[in-house]
Amino acid sequence: MSLLQLMQPEAARLTSDSKLVNEATAKLVETAFAYVDRGSEEVVAAYQDERDRRLQRRLILTNEASRRIGTTLDTARTAQELADLGTEDFADLVTVDLLDSVLHEEGTYPPTDTPLLRRIVQRSILGGCPDSAVATGHTHTYPAGSEPARALATGQALLHRVTASGLPARWAPSPDSGRTLRGLGFHSMLLVPLRARGETLGLAQFSRHRTAALFDDDDLAQEIVARAAVYIDNARRYTHERSTALTLQRSLLPQRPVEQSAVDTASRYLPTGSRAGVGGDWYDVIPLSGARVALVVGDVVGRGLHASATMGRLRTAVRAFADIDLMPDELLTHLDDVVICLQREEARDEGEISATCLYAVYDPVSRLCSLAGAGHVLPAVATPSTADGGAPASHAVAFPEMPIGPPLGLGGLPFETTQLELPEGSLLALYTDGLLESRVRDVDTARTVLSDTLARAPESLDETCDGLLAALLPSRPSDDVALLLARTRALDPDHVATLDLPSDPAAVSGARAYASDRLAAWGLEELGFTTELVVSELVTNAIRYGKSPIQLRMILQSTLTCEVFDAGSTAPHLRRARTFDEGGRGLFSGVPPTWRDPCCAHGSP
Repeated sequence: MSLLQLMQPEAARLTSDSKLVNEATAKLVETAFAYVDRGSEEVVAAYQDERDRRLQRRLILTNEASRRIGTTLDTARTAQELADLGTEDFADLVTVDLLDSVLHEEGTYPPTDTPLLRRIVQRSILGGCPDSAVATGHTHTYPAGSEPARALATGQALLHRVTASGLPARWAPSPDSGRTLRGLGFHSMLLVPLRARGETLGLAQFSRHRTAALFDDDDLAQEIVARAAVYIDNARRYTHERSTALTLQRSLLPQRPVEQSAVDTASRYLPTGSRAGVGGDWYDVIPLSGARVALVVGDVVGRGLHASATMGRLRTAVRAFADIDLMPDELLTHLDDVVICLQREEARDEGEISATCLYAVYDPVSRLCSLAGAGHVLPAVATPSTADGGAPASHAVAFPEMPIGPPLGLGGLPFETTQLELPEGSLLALYTDGLLESRVRDVDTARTVLSDTLARAPESLDETCDGLLAALLPSRPSDDVALLLARTRALDPDHVATLDLPSDPAAVSGARAYASDRLAAWGLEELGFTTELVVSELVTNAIRYGKSPIQLRMILQSTLTCEVFDAGSTAPHLRRARTFDEGGRGLFSGVPPTWRDPCCAHGSP
């Protein structure tokens, strides 16, 4: 309008032709509108370019966040990934603090007015993070009413612009650090609470002091922090559950070597390094009657607390069955029934319970090892060989050919016992499949490595365990590993006395006399009365209730053990005699000779 007003007096001065004036006016108006149109187009184009640039930057950062944040189930690593991404063309300093209660407790609680935070990670464009007032790993608090405290309390992101007076003194833990921070020229800070599943976990701070541009109300940072918060919460929950399961697992495993004279043992339990969680691998060493010992290794299918708890139940069941001296195949049959009962008790959504197990019993008197397996990997047996001059040179390693029954929990399928006669000093290696399974080698290659390592096994069983783990496992195994090594011993023949007896009541007096003579030869005459009484009752029970052949065996170790075997087919029944009962101390009767379950009495020599 002002352009036309300027034109009219000028046109009247130049010409009185109204037609010419109108044409000139129309031309001028057309030119003005064309200029406006071109200006509008340029404004729209500039707006679209800036919008596209921001969208592209947003997509790039979002994709980078998806790719780089949450690569592991490790809380500190996830926080570090957030800080690394934040200092790339976004902020000059990124710090991540978590509530101290979040790190040490399973649940989370609303932050108090002055919550205790722990600095998890920090990343700066300046080397050594001189622009941070709190060191990594240290705890600190923000005063009530400060911007960080308000962000934690409300769960809402806050944008803080630093005024000319500088950084608020209450943000620095000391006057010196406050002066240092104000000298760096902080001018803009973005405070974003870490929230996941409706709970506040901590606070991420993005600060600028070298970048000239101020932060705006950028919801991109909030989106990235929200993504990181979910990963941190997942890592926290996983760490807590893993720690709980691992604590339970280790508490259910043997805490110290048991006292027994049949074998020397060493063991290792190594939890998985993967995200799958702690498994249900276990091992056990159980002293049995007659100087024998049971060696057990097993693996419950599954991960986490449920697998660890199931492992504990099965280990307890194995110990209970071992206490009544069952043959390995019979013990696995009973254990199979236990797993089936557990399956019926469990809810369907928890998955079906299954497990594998290898059960072995070694007798140092006969040097026989009786084994049975339920879906478990074969053990390795290393027998000593000698070089010229009779000096031990190495071990001959083999995987015994023995039938392996089905995994526990299938029911109705048989298990079989295999017996091996082992020279003194033989090495038994019982383990779970995690020792052999690997992404970088097949099972046959792993068995070759296992054989070579056992063939060169040193005298120390602990060194052998460490050597096997170092040779076979990566730094982060994909499955749990339980390893049990046992070196066999043989009892001195002079400490074992055996007498075959007829199935005749008259043989009882001969058994008493034989026991008395052996005690005299061992210098244990003071045990004569008690031992004769025990032998008399055991032999009498075997003659009365069992079948021929009948055998008395006496074993002298740290204790004196008296055993009586018979060929009866009746299942033994244990009776606990009271102090003043006249009978019931025979312990067992009617046991098949193939397993020779003993009737035992103990006394200190």
